[in-house]
Amino acid sequence: MSGLFLDTGNLEEIKKYHAMGIIRGVTTNPTILLKDGVTGGMEGIQKRTKDIARLINPLPLSVEVTTNDPDGMIEQAVSFSKWASNINVKITIHGPNGELDNLEVIHELENKHDIRVNVTAMMSAQQCFLAAMAGATYVSLFGGRVNNMGYNAIGEIQKLRDLLDNFGLKAKIIIGSTREILNILEWLHAGAHIVTATPNLIEGMIVHPYSKETVQMFLRDGAKVIEELS
Repeated sequence: MSGLFLDTGNLEEIKKYHAMGIIRGVTTNPTILLKDGVTGGMEGIQKRTKDIARLINPLPLSVEVTTNDPDGMIEQAVSFSKWASNINVKITIHGPNGELDNLEVIHELENKHDIRVNVTAMMSAQQCFLAAMAGATYVSLFGGRVNNMGYNAIGEIQKLRDLLDNFGLKAKIIIGSTREILNILEWLHAGAHIVTATPNLIEGMIVHPYSKETVQMFLRDGAKVIEELS
C-alpha cells in the first residue's frame, strides 16, 4: 500500500478524503485523538478507532500504544489488533530515556503474535533500518523534524530505501511530521512508500489559485454562452 496516509482522528475529514479515493490509510496517535475531541479514556479511543477502521476497511489504520512498559505494550498491541483486521500498532523505536526494550517487543509482535507494527518516532535511516531488521511492517521517519534539525530528510529517505531494497526487507517507509506541501511529492520521489499528511495539506495540494481563477472564468464564459443562446 503506497501513497498518502491521512494523519487525523477526525471522522468527517476521513470520510471526505476517503470518498475521493486519494488516501491509502490513516494514522493516529494519542495526541491526534485528543486534539480531535476523543474523550472517555481507553473506551473513547477504542470506539473512535473501530469507527475509523470500519470506515476505511481494508485500508490500514495505525493506532499507538499508550505505555512504554514492555509487557504493557504487548498487551495493548494484542488488544488493539482485535478491534479490527486492518489495524496496525505503533511502537516507538525506544523508550523515553533510550531504553532498548522496544525492538524486542516489535520483533515479538510481528513474529509471535502476527501483528503488523508501525515503528515510529524515528529521526534517522539507521534507526529505521534496525526496526526493519527486527521485522517491522512499517518504519516511520519524522521528516519534518529531521529538516528542523538542520539536515535534509531526502538523504535519509534515499539511503533507507536503498538499504531496504538491497537487504530484501519487507518494511515500507512512512515519512511523517509533514510540515509543507512541497515535502509530500519530494519525499515520495526520494523513495518513501508513504507520506502522512494532515487534511489541510491535502486540501492545499488540490486547490491552486490559478485553477480557481480558471474555473471561475470557464463558468462566467459558460453563463454568457447560455445567455446568448436563450
